[in-house]
Amino acid sequence: MSALDYVFGVVFILICVALVVLVLAQEGKNQGLGAIQGTVENTYWGKNRGRSREGVLKKVTIALSVLFILFGIFLNMGLF
Repeated sequence: MSALDYVFGVVFILICVALVVLVLAQEGKNQGLGAIQGTVENTYWGKNRGRSREGVLKKVTIALSVLFILFGIFLNMGLF
């Protein structure tokens, strides 16, 4: 194995650890009875969820998930 294999292996492990931490940092999706009535999206919090901490965590989690899948495929195929 070359040094590049070790570097990408370490990066893959860091992505895995970051992904676990981000998933655990997110709140549950318990919206209570507001979800049944459809009133959750009419509040200020519901409309601006993408700009909040939860929105940022969701976007970063999606990006790390894509990197996790790509690194997993490339490391398995031996492209790195």
